[in-house]
Amino acid sequence: MESSSNCTCADFEQAAMSKLRSLVPLLSQDSKIFREPWGSSTVICFDFSRCPHLYSINQDQTKVISQAIIKLGLANSMIFRLGNKTIGWSKVKP
Repeated sequence: MESSSNCTCADFEQAAMSKLRSLVPLLSQDSKIFREPWGSSTVICFDFSRCPHLYSINQDQTKVISQAIIKLGLANSMIFRLGNKTIGWSKVKP
């Protein structure tokens, strides 16, 4: 097992996104999830370009995603994309 002193920021990001996926099973494994800095804030980006037919996040699902993001302390907002096209945005709310 690798010691924690050998972990990188990329390792942390990968672990955080894996944990987010485990807390929100409605997210497709084909969707790309990553954090992106926006000025002094950080947003979680959900890119459905590899599975556009699966994109249909409703308000209740957004609440579930928000709760998981808050639990992990990952961001203040989330953006939903199809490639470079933004198709939705929401503040993270408890």
